[in-house]
Amino acid sequence: MSSDRIQTGLWIAFGLALLWLLYLLSPILAPFLLAAILAYICNPLVERGAALGLPRTAAVFLVITALGLVFVGLLLVIVPLLQEEVILMIERAPDAIDSLNDQLVPWLREHFGIRLRLDPASLRKLVNDNLSNLQGIGMHLITSLQIGGAVLIGLVTTLLLTPVVLFYLLMDWHKLIDRIDAAIPRDWHAKTITITRDIDAVLSEFLRGQLLVMLALAAYYSIALAITGLPSALPVGILTGLLVFIPYIGFGLGFGLAVVVAALQFQGINPVIAVLVVYGLGQFIESFLLTPYLVGDRIGLHPLAVLFALMAFGQLFGFTGVLIALPVSAALLIGLREVRDLYMASRFYRGSTPNIET
Repeated sequence: MSSDRIQTGLWIAFGLALLWLLYLLSPILAPFLLAAILAYICNPLVERGAALGLPRTAAVFLVITALGLVFVGLLLVIVPLLQEEVILMIERAPDAIDSLNDQLVPWLREHFGIRLRLDPASLRKLVNDNLSNLQGIGMHLITSLQIGGAVLIGLVTTLLLTPVVLFYLLMDWHKLIDRIDAAIPRDWHAKTITITRDIDAVLSEFLRGQLLVMLALAAYYSIALAITGLPSALPVGILTGLLVFIPYIGFGLGFGLAVVVAALQFQGINPVIAVLVVYGLGQFIESFLLTPYLVGDRIGLHPLAVLFALMAFGQLFGFTGVLIALPVSAALLIGLREVRDLYMASRFYRGSTPNIET
């Protein structure tokens, strides 16, 4: 067996061992991976601040502070929205039953022969009983479920540890890159640097372009929903814009929330139709204007591939898997391009039989 094959086998074994270690340590890796992704995205901002004459420490501090303010602002917008809509849904559910009995039930009986009668009084009594016992049920769940405490501790740990790790990563970014560069075998250095730059180009264009798409759609949905008169238009629009990062699922969640908010107004079908128009136009703008110009088809990360990567890595590694899904997908994309080029240049593909002209 040649030394090259032995070396290849050792690297494959090292990669498999690294994946196994990642699987074992996935519960504690979330803050470190989240900080690494944020550092990758935010490092250009730190570099720009340093180029303007700011000390690197001050630039890092400003970037982390801005991220923290954005996160807190989103919580202050989204959490009250969800709380308000859940309470409104519970309060108006009996009225919704009355409306269904008056409008939908006769239509079903006339056109399909379906005889149905919903009892709003029983539903109203059930809702009131549940509301009175909600606090007690919540306290019972908190005290009885051990997993709740573990999840809460993990969430708090991630929120507290991520800014600390992010600070040190941004401060030592160049040192870390130089150490990784120095550790690459010299025979593989040129090819590794080329592949790494390709991966960086794919990731940077995708992430930063997608960020611009999210901001543009958040502004569009907020303004368009406000024009239609939808209550809570600003938080619903912002939430929809942020969720489009998750292909299809994010759009569906934002759209469903807007439809529910419109339907709960009990002002007829017009608010719902207005929401349908806004989201239909938004989907057109995203698919044919924003994504082609801000992200670009040349990146090669198809939305279905992104969705599959998020679900697959999330299933394997939990929240940690969601964090590494996009970087790993970009690396696999570049790797598949290299394999395709080797295949196209191989004798197996091109064949060895000479062409015979007749």
